[in-house]
Amino acid sequence: MRAFGFLSFGHYGHGGRPGDPSAGQALHDAIDLSVAADEIGVNGAFFRVHHFARQAASPMPLLSAIAARTQRIEVGTGVIDMR
Repeated sequence: MRAFGFLSFGHYGHGGRPGDPSAGQALHDAIDLSVAADEIGVNGAFFRVHHFARQAASPMPLLSAIAARTQRIEVGTGVIDMR
């Protein structure tokens, strides 16, 4: 296999139910997931862009944090157009 990656939709609970991660925790989880994926040889980590979701409206800080903590994995966006 030449390449293997994942696309994360970055969802988190909006209702404040017990056990729902916050938007901040969802971002930390995305970084941890990407670091672990890099360690096992996954080639790509891609994250959705959704302009009306607080945790995914501006992906560049998340992608920068992932790039700073990983060695080989390619990071990028997956755009969702909901027109």
